Amino acid sequence: MVAEGVVKTHVLVIGSGGAGVRAAIEASRYGSCALVSKTIIGKGGCTTMAEGGYNAVLREQDDCEIHYGDTMKGGAYLNDPALVRILVRESPDRIRDLVEWGAVFDLTPECHIAQRPFGGQRFPRTCYAGDRTGHEIMATLVERLGSTDVECHHEVSIIDLMTGAEGVSGAIGLDRDGEIQVFLADQTVMATGGGTRIFDISTNSTSGTGDGYAIGYRAGADLIDMEQVQFHPTGAVYPYDARGRLVTEAVRGEGGVLKNVLGERFMKQYDPERMELSTRDVVSRSIATEILEGRGTAHGGVNLDVSHLPREVIEARLPVMLEQFMRYGVDIRDVPMEVAPTAHHIMGGLRINPECRTTKAGLLACGEVSGGVHGANRLGGNALAETQVFGKRAGEYAGRSPKREVEVNRSQVAATSALLESFEQGSVSPAVMRDSLKSAMWEGAGIFRTADKLKKTLATIERLQSEQPVSRGRRGLNDCCTLRNMLGTARMIVSCALLREESRGAHVRSDIRQDWDPSSSPYGHTWISVSGMGIEQVVRA
Repeated sequence: MVAEGVVKTHVLVIGSGGAGVRAAIEASRYGSCALVSKTIIGKGGCTTMAEGGYNAVLREQDDCEIHYGDTMKGGAYLNDPALVRILVRESPDRIRDLVEWGAVFDLTPECHIAQRPFGGQRFPRTCYAGDRTGHEIMATLVERLGSTDVECHHEVSIIDLMTGAEGVSGAIGLDRDGEIQVFLADQTVMATGGGTRIFDISTNSTSGTGDGYAIGYRAGADLIDMEQVQFHPTGAVYPYDARGRLVTEAVRGEGGVLKNVLGERFMKQYDPERMELSTRDVVSRSIATEILEGRGTAHGGVNLDVSHLPREVIEARLPVMLEQFMRYGVDIRDVPMEVAPTAHHIMGGLRINPECRTTKAGLLACGEVSGGVHGANRLGGNALAETQVFGKRAGEYAGRSPKREVEVNRSQVAATSALLESFEQGSVSPAVMRDSLKSAMWEGAGIFRTADKLKKTLATIERLQSEQPVSRGRRGLNDCCTLRNMLGTARMIVSCALLREESRGAHVRSDIRQDWDPSSSPYGHTWISVSGMGIEQVVRA
C-alpha cells in the first residue's frame, strides 16, 4: 500500500492556499522544499475565492497603531497582541512584494493602490482588485512559485503528521489512487486553511474540512479558541443553488444597504454609528435577529441593496458579484440580493509564537489553521494580509532551521495502513455521516448557542465517531479520512464552546448573563490538546 520511495526534504509545506504557497516560496530560498496540496495548487482553498481585499496601512492619515486598535477591538481583545503587531507592521511590505511580483490592484487617479472602507475600521485601508482580490493574489503567487525549485505534489491528502522522539518529522499522505505517500522533513509547515464545511451552510470550498486542526491535534499540538467561528453576515440564500455563496463585504464597503422585508434599514437599531460597516459578528447577529423575529424575506434572508449606486460603479468595482447573480437571473443593478449569515472563518487554531512555531517541535503553522491573530472576531481584509505576513514568516523560520536526523516511523505507517483497511470493512456511508454532522453543527453550534444545544451536538458527534465509515474502493479512502478530520474539528469547536461561559465576539451564549465587556473579561484563551482542555483565567490589577 506504500508507493515506492520516500520524499525527503528540508521543509514540507502542507496546503496550497495563499499562506502555504507563500511559505513554500520563502522556504525554498534556504534549501529543498516540498509543497503538498489535496487539490491542484492554485485551484483549491479559500484564498482564490476571497473577494474583498487586503488590509495595509499605506496612507499618511492612517497609522499602524490605529490598525492595531481596530483589530484588537474587533477581536474582542482575545487576540495575541504580539501577533497583531506583526500583522499590522508587516502587511504593507508584503503587499509591496506582491506588486513587485506582478499583482495588479485597483489604483487611484494618482496611481496609488486604491483602498475601500471595511467593517470595524476607522480608515479605508482595504486594498483590492475589484472583487476578485484573492484570485489576483493567488495567480501572482503561483507564477512566482513556478520560478522556484519547490517540489509540488498535487492531489495528495495528508492523513497524519509523522512524529518521533524529537517531534514532527514529516507526514503520511494518501494520493488520489489510495496509495500511501511518506514525506520526511526537518521542519513541517501546516497551512491547510479553515474548516467551516462542517456546517450545513458555508462559504468555504469543498476542501475547507478542518484537516489541519484535527491532524495537528492528533500530533500533540495545542489549539486555542476553537469555539470562535465567524459567520459572514452576507451569504446568498436565493436562489437555492447559490445558498451560502459569499457576498463579499466589498458590497457594503461600496455603499450597499441592508433592509428587512418591511423596507427598514435595520442596522440603525443595532449599531447606528457604523451601520452596515459594523464588525461581522454584530452584523451577523443583527441579520439573524431580524429573521428570527419574522422580518426576513420569504426565502429566509434580508435584502442587501446596491441598486441606488451608479451602474458603472457596480460594473467596475463589483464585477464578480454582478456576474454571479446574473447567472441566477438576478440583476443587482436593479434589484436587491437576498442574504443571510453563513459559516465562514475559524479564528481559533494551532497556537503559534511570532516565529509561527507551534507547541510541537518541528511543526509550524500559518494562515487560518493557526490561532491568535484574529481573536474572537476577524476584521474583513485581515485574512489575506495574514496569509502573506505569516506565510513569509513560517517559510523563513522553517527554512533557516538546522537539519535534523529524521527517519520514517514505520510503526506509524503500519498503523495508518491498518486504519485504511478498517475503512474498507466499514458499514456506514461517509456521505450520510457527513450530512448528520453538518446539520447538527448548524442547529446546535451556530450563531446563538446554549449549553443544552451544545451538549446535544457533542453527543451526536461522539455517536458518529463511534461508527465506522465505509470506503467503496481505494479511491473512497479519502472521504473516510476527511470525515475523521471533520468530526475531530467539530468536537473541538463544541467542547471549547462549552468551556467559554460568556458571550464574546463571534461566540454568543444566549443562556448566560454577564456583567463585563470583552476588555474586562476574566477569561483568556480556551485551549485543547490530547493532554486535556481548559480556559485561561485573566488576573487583572
